[in-house]
Formats: sequence, C-alpha cells, structure tokens
Amino acid sequence: MSPRPRGFDLDDALDAAMATFWDKGFAGTSAQDLVDSTGLGRGSLYNTFHSKRGLFEAALRRYDEECTRKLVQQLEEGEGPARDRIRAVLTSVVDEETAEHPEHRGCLVVNTAMEPAGQDPEITEHVRRTFTRIRTALRVCIEQGQRDGSMPEAADPQALSLSLLNSLYGLRVLGRVGDRATLTALVDQILAPRP
Repeated sequence: MSPRPRGFDLDDALDAAMATFWDKGFAGTSAQDLVDSTGLGRGSLYNTFHSKRGLFEAALRRYDEECTRKLVQQLEEGEGPARDRIRAVLTSVVDEETAEHPEHRGCLVVNTAMEPAGQDPEITEHVRRTFTRIRTALRVCIEQGQRDGSMPEAADPQALSLSLLNSLYGLRVLGRVGDRATLTALVDQILAPRP
C-alpha cells in the first residue's frame, strides 16, 4: 500500500479531479488525466478513492457541497422578494455559462445526467437527489413568494417548481451554445407574469 505523498490535501485533490471530470466527462477522463491534474500518484488515488468511479462520486459530492449548496442558499437566504431570488439564481446561471466559464463546460450534474447516470443506478440516484433538493428549494421559495405577493397566488407550487427546475437546467444546456443577451431575454420570459 503506497503512503499518501507529503502535503496531500483531500480538498485540493477533489477540486482538481472535479475540474478534470467537468472538462473531459467521466468516460473521457483517464487515470493519467487524474494523476496529472491532482499531482498524486495512481497508488495514492486508488488507495484513497478505490477506483475512477469512486473518485468521480467524491468529486460529484464536492460539486454539490459547493455549487448546489450555493444555489439553494440563494433561494433560501437571498435578499428581497422570492421572485427576485429566483431571478438572481437564473441570472447567476447565465453569468456562469457566459462569463466565468467561457469554455462552456456546463453544469457537472447535467453533464453527469447525460453521460454515466443513465448506466449507473447509484450515480443516477445522486443526480435525482440533487434535482430534488433544488426543486424543493424552488417550491419553498415560490410558496414564500405567494405570501409576499411576488409570485402568482393561483400557481401550483409543485408544478411551477418543476417548470423552473427545467428552465434552470435548460439555461445550463443552452449556455453551451447561446449568448448572454439571448439567455437574459429567456430569463425575462421565464419570469414574465402569466395571464
């Protein structure tokens, strides 16, 4: 059993692995890619994570801790009326897809749903839990908006939360090929008052 190298930092290794899987996808990432990106030897990687899939699952959890948690916090703890918090979340998706990540790598959860999730029940369940967590935060935010007057009273929070979840991830996918003006106009349309 190989010892961990001096200075081994689990968070740094997970961040590097997450970025590699995000850029190349699960199937497109080789063991050598992970060695190169983390700076760790194969022995250290496999002793810690047991397999490429184990490291991928850990990287996916890391993504949830950082990105999904931030999105849920925006909905739950953001300032202003509920509609403004929902707009802020949708706008942050546009910002991420068009400015911070000009390589258009999208969302790791969406990428996972499109690649290994369909063939791996445990990863599929992880993706489902992430989607459910965000949908629940959206539903709660909608219900708050119905109380604060910023969301339509007649709307069904369950149905609207599913529609908004679809819109949120649709923006992620369109962000791979769309431009900021188009995506911003789409956010306006998503949140336009309904007759």
